[in-house]
Amino acid sequence: MEAQAQGLLETEPLQGRDEDAVASADFSSMLSEEEKQELKAELVQLEDEITTLRQVLSAKERHLVEIKQKLGMNLMNELKQNFSKSWHDMQTTTAYKKTHETLSHAGQKATAAFSNVGTAISKKFGDMRNSPTFKSFEERVETTVTSLKTKVGGTNNSGGSFEEVLSSTAHASAQSSASGPRRAEEELQC
Repeated sequence: MEAQAQGLLETEPLQGRDEDAVASADFSSMLSEEEKQELKAELVQLEDEITTLRQVLSAKERHLVEIKQKLGMNLMNELKQNFSKSWHDMQTTTAYKKTHETLSHAGQKATAAFSNVGTAISKKFGDMRNSPTFKSFEERVETTVTSLKTKVGGTNNSGGSFEEVLSSTAHASAQSSASGPRRAEEELQC
């Protein structure tokens, strides 16, 4: 008997389907006129209390805004403070510290690797410049430039290093383009 009494007095809240069943049921036929009047009065009282509570809440929210304005606090400041606090809280977590440490270590390794790659590339360029193939190329360019200089009007056969030859060629090219294309054509025809 006690188990049946507990089943009738369940303490769990109504679920969605239970609320639908209660809402669709017509209990008005089971109530006396006096009970209906009492429930209507209670309903009006509850609605009045809810309205009053909404008004009180609204007044308190306005008062809160006024106090914040007087203190110089606004929405942007609050967001900044919340963000700063959240950022600080996140930085103090173990996961953040481990991640930061790992990324820092990885960054140091990457920096060292890039440095090693740069050194290796510099060494390869140095080796390439001292190779017989590059020396042969350098000599061919030097010969071609000297030949061009002789044809264009220069008789300087000083030879010189690759850098000197390139520099003099660039200088000669700049002079010929400054005097215009017509003069360069005249010199080539001679």
